[in-house]
Amino acid sequence: MSEAAPLVVSRSGPVGIVELARPEKFNSLSIALTEGLQAALDDFERPGSGIRAVLVRAQGKNFCTGADLDEVLALRGDAEQVRRFIGPAHRALRRFEASPLPIVAACQGLALAGGLELMLACDVAFAAQDARFGDQHAQYGLLPGFGGSQRLPRIVGMRRALDLFFSARWIDADIALQWGLVNYVVAPEALADAALDYCRLLATRSRPGLATMKRFARAGLEGSLDAGLALEEASVIDGLLHDDASEGLAAFRARRPPRFGA
Repeated sequence: MSEAAPLVVSRSGPVGIVELARPEKFNSLSIALTEGLQAALDDFERPGSGIRAVLVRAQGKNFCTGADLDEVLALRGDAEQVRRFIGPAHRALRRFEASPLPIVAACQGLALAGGLELMLACDVAFAAQDARFGDQHAQYGLLPGFGGSQRLPRIVGMRRALDLFFSARWIDADIALQWGLVNYVVAPEALADAALDYCRLLATRSRPGLATMKRFARAGLEGSLDAGLALEEASVIDGLLHDDASEGLAAFRARRPPRFGA
């Protein structure tokens, strides 16, 4: 795959698919790749796209082993250039969290350092049984640069996060599941279909309903309980007045699947 195309962006019906396409470089994160993630989301979120869920996956044996070290080493002596490298990744992963679309990661092989940080910014994560997760920055005198220092403790707790940061050890998929780092563990040969089927399930849900629930959950993590409850109370009335709520209740009474709008 040429360096001009670090991503393959496609769709399967209502599911937008973003595929890391640098298997020869372990799908490491370059500026072009992280900028491509933002461009893909822009396209999926545009009115009329028909996309209702997003799947992030990778070519080859590994999900992603972190930042492209060739780019990092070339920029290391110039602080401004380093900022230009880190900035697109931060913006892309923050966009994942702010997107109204549910974003699902499918991880095989190694998801390390920046690859772990990419997975952490997704809403739901699938792992193949052969997946391994870790943060190796401390081993090489480096620091997490794509948001991992903030996201990992929020997901697995402070002590587990600090253990991974300090030790730089890898954990397997079963431990990742126990810790809540991933949601599902499946056989390697089942990963692609399982994650895509899950995205197709999400595509049958109310798009504004899922977007609002995602906003509620993330606002609750980033603010106080009282602020989160106030947001829910203020929004639930509008939700009940939405056409999707009327359709959902009618479908429940009729014992049929709901047919939500675009």
